[in-house]
Amino acid sequence: MSNYRRARVTGASYFFSVNLARRGGDLLVERIDDLRAAFSATMAQRPFVCDAMVVLPDHIHAVWTLPKGDADFSTRWRLIKGRFSHRIGMKAPQRPSLVAKREKGIWQRRFWEHLIRDERDYRNHVEYCWGNPVKHGFAERAVDWPFSSIHREIARGMVSPEWGGDLETKQSA
Repeated sequence: MSNYRRARVTGASYFFSVNLARRGGDLLVERIDDLRAAFSATMAQRPFVCDAMVVLPDHIHAVWTLPKGDADFSTRWRLIKGRFSHRIGMKAPQRPSLVAKREKGIWQRRFWEHLIRDERDYRNHVEYCWGNPVKHGFAERAVDWPFSSIHREIARGMVSPEWGGDLETKQSA
């Protein structure tokens, strides 16, 4: 069994990429209300700040800040994935390894996380979230993609509706 090492710093900010097991579909945007419900229930049970997020058809990028004294992002993602899977009631073919771990095969088992190092790193990853639909060709402008936290920041007056970012330098994240 692999031994995954994760940076666990309490109260820190992290960038995440979380993928469906089968890439190329549109399950996450098709069932966005179920994803929102799973996310809200998890936030209510285990609070954290979602600084930025974008939901694409088959993956999610997010920047979270955890509460002081708390570094347990893994449980939060497990709960979100499980609640979403339960809500949609869909099952993929069940391999013995999925049954043993009580998984439905909808999500990739792991996720990618990055501990945010400083303000510049934070800003780069927030902007990466916002620009990702443009990078993937789902929208011409970040504001055109409906499943992004950029809309919250525009409503707060923190970001211009014309925000375009510097996607050339952000694509490496």
